[in-house]
This record gives sequence, C-alpha cells and structure tokens, in this order.
Amino acid sequence: MSNTSENPITEVHTKNIAQYYRFHSHIYDATRWSFLFGRKTLVEEIPSLPTNARILEVGCGTGDNLIQLKQRFPNTQITGIDISTDMLGKARTKITDPAISLKRRRYGAINLNEEPYDLILLSYSLTMMGAGYPQIITELKNDLSKNGYLAIVDFHTSPLPWFRKWMKINHADFSGELYPLLKESFSSVQTSFHNAYLGLWNYFLFIGTQN
Repeated sequence: MSNTSENPITEVHTKNIAQYYRFHSHIYDATRWSFLFGRKTLVEEIPSLPTNARILEVGCGTGDNLIQLKQRFPNTQITGIDISTDMLGKARTKITDPAISLKRRRYGAINLNEEPYDLILLSYSLTMMGAGYPQIITELKNDLSKNGYLAIVDFHTSPLPWFRKWMKINHADFSGELYPLLKESFSSVQTSFHNAYLGLWNYFLFIGTQN
C-alpha cells in the first residue's frame, strides 16, 4: 500500500470522526439498516475472485461486510481498516476467523507494506473522509491489483438543501462529486443508482477495474 506525503484526511477530521463514532458505535448495527442501503447487494454482485485473493475494506466499521465477504469468498485473506477504535471493538466481538485481520488505520496515512489487493471495498466511507477525492482515488488505484475490482456503495446527493446540510453536519458529503470522478478514473463493470425514501436522497453502487 503506497504512502502519502500529504494525506488529505486531516488529523482534526480523524479526531472528529472518531468522536462521532464513540457514541454511534453503540447504536450502529441497530440503526444503520434503515439508512445505509445496498451494502449486502454490493457484496453479492462482486465478480468471482481468484483463490487466495487479497481483500481490503476501507472503513470496515463493526465488521458486517467483512463477515459477508468471507462467506462469499471463503478462500481469501481479508483486512479491514478503520479510524474508530470503538467501531473496531464492536467488530472484534463478531470476528474470530484468523483469515480476517482488523487494523486501526487512516487510509493512505501509513504504508502497510503490502501487495496490491484483488478487491477493495468501501461502504459509505468515501463520502465521510472529508477530503479531496482525487488524491484518495489515486491511492485506490495504487493499492488495487492490475486485474482487481473496486467495489463501492455510497451516497450521491439529495434534491433538498436542508438535507444535504444536515448530512454534512453528520460528516457525509452529498455534493454528488464522487461518482463522476470514479467513472473517470476506473472502468465500470457495473453501476446503478437508487432512490431512498421516495427520493429524499440517492445512492449508487459501483464496481470497477483499472482503466
């Protein structure tokens, strides 16, 4: 995994997110099912991976995606990273498989000295990084193997200014800027957009490969 000299995710933002999830880690699994749509579908729609594939989830949270990934791809080595100690603590209570490792990392800030990944998954984490997307996308391209897949489910935008403002208070970017950059930077294998709550906001699923 490549090292970044000027990581766009600031220390201040990292501390704010960690503080945010200090409380939300206790209610995350009980509440996010009603808000973070498409996570299970994304895992189900990832194409086949080679035996002994290497998988990375950036922003693994309480670990549900990691468990589903291991069920879908049993002969793989999986790493989940997150900046929240509290969220990782919840994940460790669920995960006992030695093939799944959990690490507290700010993506791109520390060189993990690892080979490129066959799959990198981000589930509602990119729009919460509070940083310039171009540099993060560069990191993803560096960390993804030549024939690997990038799988993302995330917020897109909302037609309602008050809702976009409210979500910004909750550290989520609803500007709609993320998807066009992904489309430009990766070759789409599958892309779909979906409305939530009759169009209160929309989200997208994206599976892509290196250009």
